[in-house]
Parts: sequence; structure tokens; C-alpha cells
Amino acid sequence: MPPETSNFKRFWMKYAIIAAGEGSRLAQEGVQAPKPLVKVGGEHLIDRLIRVFMVNGASEICVICNEQMTEVAEHLQKIVDEKQVPLKFMVKSTPSSMHSAWELSQWLNDEPFVLTTVDTIFDEEDFQAYVALFNTLAKAGQIDGLMGVTDYIDDEKPLYVGTTGGQLQITGFYDTCEQPKYISGGIYGLTPKAIPVLQRCIERGESRMRNFQRALVAEGLKLVAFPFAKVLDIDHASDIEKAEAFLNIKH
Repeated sequence: MPPETSNFKRFWMKYAIIAAGEGSRLAQEGVQAPKPLVKVGGEHLIDRLIRVFMVNGASEICVICNEQMTEVAEHLQKIVDEKQVPLKFMVKSTPSSMHSAWELSQWLNDEPFVLTTVDTIFDEEDFQAYVALFNTLAKAGQIDGLMGVTDYIDDEKPLYVGTTGGQLQITGFYDTCEQPKYISGGIYGLTPKAIPVLQRCIERGESRMRNFQRALVAEGLKLVAFPFAKVLDIDHASDIEKAEAFLNIKH
């Protein structure tokens, strides 16, 4: 995979991918590949993210996959051996996405970073605009995090996001909402200031990324929402077709 860059290469920052889920629902529906190696438009989910991150100035890409995903670890090791992408990964099974983020955090404490799960599908132009804004605001010290949100709701358990003001400062994260506007898109742009908050969540025995996000607000970090037109997760076999339709992939 060539280390392609674009005009956005000046926005050097780290990226991280949580690829440690089992993908059990996909397997039950006949999708045999581990989730990171599921293909959308002929491209592995993990490869798509790596490609997009490289285009958007990745100084380093950090990945965690679980111990059962031997195919995924082999795939990542091949990328590392080819030395064309600044990639490093760990193989470790964790009890939750928050714990996976905590394992990755040892590599993320020295510069702003963008963290996603491996099955996050978004428009690449939206993402470029998101990275550019995050880079500008984070380097100016104006925010502690820029969180990707969307008003497209197609999630079994959406996390609703409360915002205020023209800058869309985040006021809270909610499991239920009578008048929903935005939900979390699972795209987290954070500064190293978030890492101690994550550590305290782990020490309290908490789990799930939504509880980490709530802790960020509770501890007074300034989070701003960035609206994406649409963000999809690949949880079911039917989501693959939805993603390809959204990305307008031609077969």
C-alpha cells in the first residue's frame, strides 16, 4: 500500500483504530471474514481507513486487534514489513472498546490523534474537512476534542449528542433523547489531555466508549461536534450494501 499523501499532509497527527471486536453478528449472517477484513467495494475495512488516514497526514497509525484474529494480525504484519505505512499494532483481547482505547493510549499521549473503530464508514471529503478543522482548533488550544456526529440515525443503540451555540459545543451524551439532532459517529479527535480522563474511567471499572465521552464532559474538557452527512457502521451483512450505496461504489 503506497504512502499516498495530498494537500492535507501538512496536518500531521496520529490515528488509531480499534479493530478488536469479534464481529459475531456478521459471522451469524454468513460473513466469514473477520470484521477488519470485510470488504466494502473490494477494499478491506482496515485498508480503507489506513489509506484515508495516510491521505490525511498520518504521522503514525496505531491499531489493536484481538488474539483470535490471527488473519488480521498477519495482514497488519505484512503492511509493517512492507515499510510503506507508519503502522504499529498490538494483539490483545479486551473486554470493551474503552479498554481497547486505553491499550492504544500508550502510543497517543504526545500529539493530537483521531480514533475510530474499524467499521466506521464516512465520506472522505467530510473527513478531510474534519481533520483540517481539528488540526486548526487543537493546535490553537481552542478545544480538547472534535467529535464526529451525524443526524443520520441508523443505529441499534445510538448515543445522542447535546450541543449548544454556533460552534456546536458538546453539552452531554445521552442514551435517550426526545428531540434528537445528532448522534455520535464514532470518530474521536482528541488531544493528549483526554488520556488521564480515560485512565480514571478504567480505574473506576467503567467500560464502553460512551462512558468515556461522558467523563470528558463531566471533567470539563471542551468538546465540539463536527457534523458528517452520514456515518455508517458495519454490524450486519446488509450494512455492506448500505455502505457501498452511500459511497457510490460501482461494481
